[in-house]
Amino acid sequence: MPPKKRKSTRKGVDEDSAVPFKKYVVKPSGEGESQDDLPLSQDSVVSMDRDLLSIDCLKLLAEKGFADVAKVLQEEGVTNELIDRVTESQLKDLEIERLEAIKCIQKITEGLYGYKILNDPIHGHIEIHPLCVRIVDTPQFQRLRSIKQLGGTYFVYPGAAHNRFEHSLGVCYLAGQLTSTLRKRQPDLGISNTDVLCVQIAGLCHDLGHGPLSHMFDNKFLPVARPKDKDKIKHEALSVKMFDHLVSSNNLLGEFEKYGLTEQDRTFIKEQIAGPRKHIQKNWPYNGRSKDKGFLYEIVANKRNGIDVDKWDYFARDCHMLGIKNNFDHTRCMKYARVLKVDNELQICSRDKEVGNLYDMFHTRNTLHRRAYQHSVGNIIETMITEAMLKADEFMKIPGTNGKMRKLSETVDDMEAYQKLTDFIVEQILWSTDDKLKESREILMRVQRRQLFKCVGNTRPPKDSDVKEKDYDEKVKDNFVEILKNMGSRLGRDDIIIHLVFLDYGMKDKNPIDHVRFYNKKDPTAPIHVRKDQVSDLLPEKFAEQLIRFYCKKADEASLQQATEAFNRWCQQHQCSVGDDSLMPDMTPLKSDASAGSCSTTPESSKIPDSQNTPGTASKFKSRLKFD
Repeated sequence: MPPKKRKSTRKGVDEDSAVPFKKYVVKPSGEGESQDDLPLSQDSVVSMDRDLLSIDCLKLLAEKGFADVAKVLQEEGVTNELIDRVTESQLKDLEIERLEAIKCIQKITEGLYGYKILNDPIHGHIEIHPLCVRIVDTPQFQRLRSIKQLGGTYFVYPGAAHNRFEHSLGVCYLAGQLTSTLRKRQPDLGISNTDVLCVQIAGLCHDLGHGPLSHMFDNKFLPVARPKDKDKIKHEALSVKMFDHLVSSNNLLGEFEKYGLTEQDRTFIKEQIAGPRKHIQKNWPYNGRSKDKGFLYEIVANKRNGIDVDKWDYFARDCHMLGIKNNFDHTRCMKYARVLKVDNELQICSRDKEVGNLYDMFHTRNTLHRRAYQHSVGNIIETMITEAMLKADEFMKIPGTNGKMRKLSETVDDMEAYQKLTDFIVEQILWSTDDKLKESREILMRVQRRQLFKCVGNTRPPKDSDVKEKDYDEKVKDNFVEILKNMGSRLGRDDIIIHLVFLDYGMKDKNPIDHVRFYNKKDPTAPIHVRKDQVSDLLPEKFAEQLIRFYCKKADEASLQQATEAFNRWCQQHQCSVGDDSLMPDMTPLKSDASAGSCSTTPESSKIPDSQNTPGTASKFKSRLKFD
């Protein structure tokens, strides 16, 4: 079929970056080329990487049977630098009917880059884009090798030795896989190679801002060290700052431009990491991509329902390293992903029969929090390390920009200093000889010797209490210390630690599946809602709960007995359960000996008395049975 005659020539514009194609045109050396000379010769190609790229994409496109398309693109000034950014909608604007050329272009351009292959223990052999490799090979990214993925959990689970480095590589890979899957399944979405690369880079860089022991730094240390900024300084915001520092300090702007990424694309990358901007007046909160590509923001960090590749990687990776079974299959979830229009917005949906798999995903999240992330011993170790760092904050200095010395809590204001802050800070304090760090060393030495603060009990909050109330933990501590005082105990306020533990499915008390839309096999274009009662009667009725843990810093037997007794009295006073039903009975074995560092106690009144008529084992019980 001959190409349709075009009435007018479009001033080529790449919709993703608003960069005119003509800007990159390199005119052929000769004039009056014949039809046989089209498309452009290799001499006229602007190479994205002169070491890797020595082919003419337009010529290859013509050889694949799309000479008419190649000629139109040449006339519009499309070069090798821009051809991988051509979308189906742009071909329509150019009045090109052969839209299947897009798939051919994507296949050709996928081979332009020298991808590196890494062997990952979770995803197998994965390919990394050369621009991502350039980002990885920087001091700012290599820093992630020295930050434990699970922080203090490593002190409880010896296998949890993995770092943010390998997790970030895994998220980068999954981000590319999901975006490419959507592009192949729904070419009408107009997903370009540039879109795929931007999503991959966002996945790669989303954790650049983590501090020592990951979430310990921004959840425990910074809120105390900088209380006025506790709602402002989050690891997502720090990741954006570190990304900017990485690009500028390593002169990577030229690398981004070489692969066709503009300032708008870098904005898109940072928006995926940090999320939508707050307090804005217009309807669409992003600048990097327009509303018709809003679904791309749901791939790395999904603010709508929490289903994203970040979780897919750390579920699989953490379960593997912790030795906990993962019931969720992210590869199956990816195969059924589809973009549909819901309430005038495009969002990623799933097949209706996958609802059970998604519930398994959030159940896995809950299991990991119960058994690992919120482990009573791991959490108190992080608290002890935090206390040591707070005492060292005034005396530990890290050089930043222009040699300015920064306190630990000030490094977040200077990325030159922050990039030097890793888990190694613990060893730096531990083996220092500075007398000013003596208290910090003593706390860390207690961690080394396993002389930990003891959990004397835990319980659910009173029914009528609001744990979200400001300073609720301080009010619990006040009441607990008053009970100790009435008992005549010498334990004071500084000897007690109260932890509030929040467990949920990722959206506080909401069911995240209520925010997911599905499609049916009969009509894959119509989004539907699947209610919980349509799935199973065995699903949870509530999706959030809270726990209160009571710790005693002193480890002598008398202090622990007093703290345990005070805990029992507090529970009786507030009518809270203390026994086997108080905390994760299906996850964590309970002990009644408080001196063993248990996280649960059983009052004397609830213990089952010994009896000679009670068989010690099932076999003894069977031997007593008599049948007439």
